[in-house]
Amino acid sequence: MELLLFSDLHRDREAAQHLLEMAQSQPVDVAVGAGDFASVREGLEDVLDILRELPCPAVLVAGNAETDDELKQATDNWPDAHVLHGQSVQIDGVTFFGLGGAVPVTPFGSWSFDLDEATAAAMLGDCPDHAVLVTHSPPRGVVDTNRNGTHLGSLAIREAIEHHQLRLAVCGHIHDCWETEGRVGSTPVVNAGPRGMRWSLNM
Repeated sequence: MELLLFSDLHRDREAAQHLLEMAQSQPVDVAVGAGDFASVREGLEDVLDILRELPCPAVLVAGNAETDDELKQATDNWPDAHVLHGQSVQIDGVTFFGLGGAVPVTPFGSWSFDLDEATAAAMLGDCPDHAVLVTHSPPRGVVDTNRNGTHLGSLAIREAIEHHQLRLAVCGHIHDCWETEGRVGSTPVVNAGPRGMRWSLNM
């Protein structure tokens, strides 16, 4: 299965157009968007107007710049979009499980859609084994450092990856780690970024 991974578009229509062109130029089975389509809860439609033209199903989670409810409402007229927040969907025999929002809680204030670690852990408990996990935040200790080297990822997400032996974990959120890869155990972890990354998932 060929995946197109991305995150953190933040209203960038040029980046969204580039992703569309990537999906049109070479076959993609599923597009995976790991949150932050808007900026500070504004402009969600700016990039969704372009992304809804993707020629494949899309699995999306909210970032902290939009809520899951806002993202679901904005994709009402996009039948191939699956907005996941504590849920899973199966596409061509592969299970995708998603969790939106920033974990742990950010210092950004009331506009930011955040989850504490306990809430995230409870929601991640429903993740099926061997799924593809899509979260906005990275796991603690992997693709999660800022420019000062501080780890900003989630313990709950890391524990879910370890427990469920996932096939792949896709995230974003930490801009300084865009387009980087790591591992939690045997699970590849990708902080996708807005330029898009192709990933071949072994079936």
